[in-house]
Amino acid sequence: MKILLGREEVNPDKPDYQWGQAPLSLASQEGHERVVKILLGREEVNPNKPDNEGRTPVSFAAREGHREVVIILLGREEVNPDMPDDNGRTPLSHAAEQRLEGVVKILLGREGVNPDKPDNDGKTPLWYAAYFGNEEVVKILLGREDVNPDRLDNDGRTPLFYAAERGDNWIVTLLQSHKAVPPSTV
Repeated sequence: MKILLGREEVNPDKPDYQWGQAPLSLASQEGHERVVKILLGREEVNPNKPDNEGRTPVSFAAREGHREVVIILLGREEVNPDMPDDNGRTPLSHAAEQRLEGVVKILLGREGVNPDKPDNDGKTPLWYAAYFGNEEVVKILLGREDVNPDRLDNDGRTPLFYAAERGDNWIVTLLQSHKAVPPSTV
């Protein structure tokens, strides 16, 4: 890697043709911490560079659960921890879907992350956590005052609706125990 980056004709931020992923996105997706550090040390590497679907390096790392890579990327001030992809999905919504409590906590600890940001379908990180049965992430998100647990998606349904539809007793109980969720939303 260092030998390649030492060559003048090598562009360390050049995306591939198929997905538009730059080397930093690929290294982040695969959890290669040392490679991420090397690439971030290059002035010409954009740490927010999206691929063809708008996914950024921090989004890839968050979705795959690479905590250390997320920490490394968020160590850079210019990294946008809440940048949505073309579907409106943020790194936090990906981490909530994948049951990655540690990554969720790291992202929520960074200023500029909206824990209630809906995607293009109106689905929030809480929706993803509730829908995919992640009790721990539901607890974390319900513990925040800036999360609306009764928010409707574009189909007019709440996280409680989907948890009830799935028959997830634990998440239904968690959501119903929250003061902002009226039982009539099921």
